Amino acid sequence: MRETDLYPPVKTFLEAQGYAVKGEVGAADVLAVRGSEPPVIVELKTGFSLALVNQGIDRQAVTPHVYLAVPDVAGKRGWSALKSNLKLARRLGLGVLTVRGSDGLVTVHCDPGPFQPRLVKKPRERLLREFAARTGDPNKGGATRVGLVTAYRQNATLIAEFLLQAGHARGRDVKAATGVVRATAMMRSNHYGWFVKVETGVYALSDAGRSAIAPPS
Repeated sequence: MRETDLYPPVKTFLEAQGYAVKGEVGAADVLAVRGSEPPVIVELKTGFSLALVNQGIDRQAVTPHVYLAVPDVAGKRGWSALKSNLKLARRLGLGVLTVRGSDGLVTVHCDPGPFQPRLVKKPRERLLREFAARTGDPNKGGATRVGLVTAYRQNATLIAEFLLQAGHARGRDVKAATGVVRATAMMRSNHYGWFVKVETGVYALSDAGRSAIAPPS
């Protein structure tokens, strides 16, 4: 769809709500007026972009009722991208419309308005737990996620280093020597493949674990 293809369905949609609608008024792609209410501005684009968002922000200097209109999306990837763009639009107080190419159906995904962030407790607690558990500051901000040193990896390394010297040990002895409270559970789950079970409650270092903490020179 071209931007001009979006205009007729959007115009019809707004006129059905009692607005008088005209295209390309000043800098606005679509301007809709109803009585003495603040006008509605709709910016049309063939897809979401930073340019479209910036245009919407600029139009908020004229009216609080600003919508971004783009063609409807299809498929899992398209809906995932739209969902992310809706989050951004809501935070900026912008409304979002999509126009279906087959029949011109206009769908309102969100209306303009002030955004009130909804804090989610669990992710915040998880971040703070990881922050408190991590020793030092082993990662550079902005670095690749591959090889990221987490508190879990730091604890696994402590366990592996102990087993490298001890040969094998019971979970409670590993816990006492390293201070890793969940030592037994970590060796049992063996997330990195560093540990092998010798017998019930007793673990040793695997070849992979030995290579990870004492790689061949």
